[in-house]
Amino acid sequence: MLRKISGLVSHWIKILLISQDKTKYMNIQENISLKSLNTFGIAKNARFFIVADNIHVLMEALIWAKEKNQQVLILGGGSNILLTGDYEGLVIKIEIKGIALLKEDEEHVWIKVGAGEIWHDLVLYAIEKNWAGLENLSLIPGTVGASPMQNIGAYGVELKEVFESLEALNRSTFTIETFSGNACEFGYRESVFKHKFKNQYVICSVVFKLSKTPAYKVEYGAIQDILKEKGVNQLSIRDISNAVIAIRSSKLPDPKEIGNAGSFFKNPTIGTDQYSELRSIFPDIPGYPVENGVKVPAGWLIEQTGWKGKRIGEVGVHAKQALVLVNYGEGQGTDIIELSDQVRHSVREKFGIELQPEVNFI
Repeated sequence: MLRKISGLVSHWIKILLISQDKTKYMNIQENISLKSLNTFGIAKNARFFIVADNIHVLMEALIWAKEKNQQVLILGGGSNILLTGDYEGLVIKIEIKGIALLKEDEEHVWIKVGAGEIWHDLVLYAIEKNWAGLENLSLIPGTVGASPMQNIGAYGVELKEVFESLEALNRSTFTIETFSGNACEFGYRESVFKHKFKNQYVICSVVFKLSKTPAYKVEYGAIQDILKEKGVNQLSIRDISNAVIAIRSSKLPDPKEIGNAGSFFKNPTIGTDQYSELRSIFPDIPGYPVENGVKVPAGWLIEQTGWKGKRIGEVGVHAKQALVLVNYGEGQGTDIIELSDQVRHSVREKFGIELQPEVNFI
């Protein structure tokens, strides 16, 4: 018991020393624009701002915020947030980098990746090494640290299939904790970090288990059509990645050209009875059987209500993909929320289905 108490005292003394001696060297800036740091391009400011490129700076920034009684926003690639006003607290931009090979055997490799690495850069890196598992997740915006938070997925693959573990900083104890896949409680665009442990941890690194022998997944979406169109006969993970990039580029707008956060809504899952009833009324309604019912594409539902391509002032629904809400330039976060509420109401009225946003409102 004495050893445990002594260890805790030593731990908190170390934190106190960091707080007293090092925070004065931190580059905390004031009144910084976040317009270029969120893919919606919303022009809002952070009262305080700092870039954390390592765990020590991250810890120091969190201690500073705790001492100053400042709320904290952890920012990755800014691709899954909607700013509704200035942030009256400390924004910490995570830029912890690095990709390290931890171990390998005849079939797999395990790599540890910094939370600040750009997700698509990691995908391209794995493809260059001929490590399979990430290719269907090509061109998803954001950083590696955000990927397990919402269990990102696309074209028949979810992050949990290649996930091994992650390291996260506990914001209360300032200790690093390791989470296995089971501990993350992954669901459809869900994890323990979005609800149970929301705002309690900062993900610092992620370990992925990738395959040396590919198991190609080409059944979802238009991947097979693109491969056929390109005349691909000898399939590779690069071919699949290129096909996914082509599909996403043709449907999803580039945030550098028009503000958006990719898919704004989750694809809803409804009961089999409700789906059968809807199919008797709407014979063309698509659906994909899942463990707890039938998943219906939100984009199809929105398109059927007439919202696709519709613009209201400075915001609207994208003309090529109804699942994407866009900012044409001077739109505000509140404008996007109002638009999303109208879209949700239309879908609810026509289909009796409640859409849930995938984007986090700040």
